Amino acid sequence: MSLPTEAEPPVPDLDALAAHRWRCLPRAKSPWLHEEVASRMADRLQWFRQPPASWLHWEPLLGGIEAHQRLRGLFPDAPCWVSAAAAPTALKALQPEGGRSWNPLLWGRRQAPPLAESGTRVDMLWANMVLHQEPQPQQLLRQWNSHIQTNGFLMFSCLGPDTLRELRTVFSQQGWPVPHHPFTDMHDWGDMLVQSGFAEPVMDMERLTLTYSTGSAVLDDLRALGRNLHAARHSGLRPRRWRQDLVSALEAGLPRDDDGRLMLTVELIYGHAFKAAPKPAKGPAGEAAVSMEDMRAMLRSGRR
Repeated sequence: MSLPTEAEPPVPDLDALAAHRWRCLPRAKSPWLHEEVASRMADRLQWFRQPPASWLHWEPLLGGIEAHQRLRGLFPDAPCWVSAAAAPTALKALQPEGGRSWNPLLWGRRQAPPLAESGTRVDMLWANMVLHQEPQPQQLLRQWNSHIQTNGFLMFSCLGPDTLRELRTVFSQQGWPVPHHPFTDMHDWGDMLVQSGFAEPVMDMERLTLTYSTGSAVLDDLRALGRNLHAARHSGLRPRRWRQDLVSALEAGLPRDDDGRLMLTVELIYGHAFKAAPKPAKGPAGEAAVSMEDMRAMLRSGRR
């Protein structure tokens, strides 16, 4: 399949440098929400008739260290690779605990997985809570496509546009810049998957309501989960009373549940799509030109 190569405009209002810094931030554990989303995404693996024979974990520190170990347990015989902006930190975090084992069959499972290279091809690419902070998502989708074997599949999750809608209202009422960059609708993700060479995209969405006892608890959790990557966010240092003013605004402006706890909405988008068999390229006289590798892939196409 011929994929477009022209440059694409970046996501509006998303600070690419800030997003890169957040991905590379050293962290000993993954955000708790990302682990929860990964668990829910893993439950969707039962929809597939056959487990992947190999897989690649994209940005595992954000995607979930605990989730990574769970997937390795689900697919104990499947080789695994990782791709991470902060590769040394990721490999250290993914090193299983427990030291050496007397059983040679376990030695390979007690090592961190290797880093993916440009030629790495797998049956499943797993990308949890990464796509919504990518400045050029369609370019990333094409990169993911290049790592997947024909008839292999992509599984991903990201935040949707209803995420933190209550927080946006509070900031608007105070006349402050928006608290985060805009998130993409799931239908647009489906279109971009098709444009990037994927087939049969399936999109799903759910909303979670997070509750907190205080405005300080809200801020602490938001800081653990991410950063404001909007290009027009506050610049420079805030005044000394900024945090207390923000806490007061949150406690006055956020909705509360029946128990009086502050509420925030998180919209989660799940998607999976297959890498279709390549289509023959038409020559100038109308003849179809197919490489031997693509012909083998088409002949092996028996997923249906």
